[in-house]
Amino acid sequence: MAIKGFDYKGFAENLAAQASELVPAEFSQNDKDYVTNTLLNFSTLAGEALYQDQDNLGFNVDQATMITQIIAEWAFHKSVDLIRSGIPQQFWDPIMQKIAFTIFEIAKQTFKQGLPQDQILQLIEHHVKKTYLDSISELKDKGFIDDGLMEKAASQSNIDAVMQQMEESGEAAVEQQQAANQPAPLNQNPQVPATQSETAPAVTQDDMKNIPNRTSIRYEPPKLLKLVTVAMLLKRIEDEEQVQEILECFEQDDAGTVIKYMHVDGLERHVDPAATMRIIEDITKTLPEATEVNKKQVMKRIQDVVATIGKKRMEAKLQLERNKVRQFVFNAVDGEYYKISPRIANIIARYLESIV
Repeated sequence: MAIKGFDYKGFAENLAAQASELVPAEFSQNDKDYVTNTLLNFSTLAGEALYQDQDNLGFNVDQATMITQIIAEWAFHKSVDLIRSGIPQQFWDPIMQKIAFTIFEIAKQTFKQGLPQDQILQLIEHHVKKTYLDSISELKDKGFIDDGLMEKAASQSNIDAVMQQMEESGEAAVEQQQAANQPAPLNQNPQVPATQSETAPAVTQDDMKNIPNRTSIRYEPPKLLKLVTVAMLLKRIEDEEQVQEILECFEQDDAGTVIKYMHVDGLERHVDPAATMRIIEDITKTLPEATEVNKKQVMKRIQDVVATIGKKRMEAKLQLERNKVRQFVFNAVDGEYYKISPRIANIIARYLESIV
């Protein structure tokens, strides 16, 4: 059954039309077309998938609209980043496909779990940035780009540039309004596509302030210090798989706070070394280690799904998925764990279970 009232095609076209007016002026026509077409394609595909699979996903028009717009906004920002990165255009689409898939899968699971909107946006931003950086690193490892180009690409962040511009514009507007003794108007100078739909809420720039480095989750000082200390520890762990397993042991709000502080540069300079050392001594006694148990549980879940629907049907379902996803699933069927983040592995397992 389709989602009643969800005009995903019209919505995607509306977003693309707004995006066309927001593409950086210095871009060539080819680059401008790439940004708008990428946004249009991914938001249309996401909207169509949500629209046609309402029975399994169970999303209403508001949720489907928000997921579609989140994908559209990140498609806008990361395509701008890729163009500015200097990476050859032949690599843009594969990177954008990875990013869109990651957003779609995480958004589906977090919305189904009923997480708060700010927590959803935190998790999505974390994984978008990770996917982007991992993709760039992979190009470098394969010899397609050098260290200099990798560093240049990794430094691109249009979302941060836009937010800084908006903050500066907002501060100037407030000062002007205060001087005139008048209240400041809302939504000054929006810089990314925003829906004009009257039937569904949009993920606006005000909403996008609720992602890492732009949230304000309040805790009592002792708890906040513990979470900041955890963030300092996790920043030093190079094994992303272990980091994800540790984060999954926290409550969702606490995990979001840890992720936020992991992105703060020079975090160590802002905390008391003596206090953090006392907390670290306690944490090191209780931090979970990566185990084979979770891996075996995920593989067993996938094996159960394949046993239920059959390997041929599973192959058909995964025909359009990324190579790593297919490799992970079929390795699991054979009892082997293909190296992938436990969080993503769990998302894939949940997705497969939802189609049974």
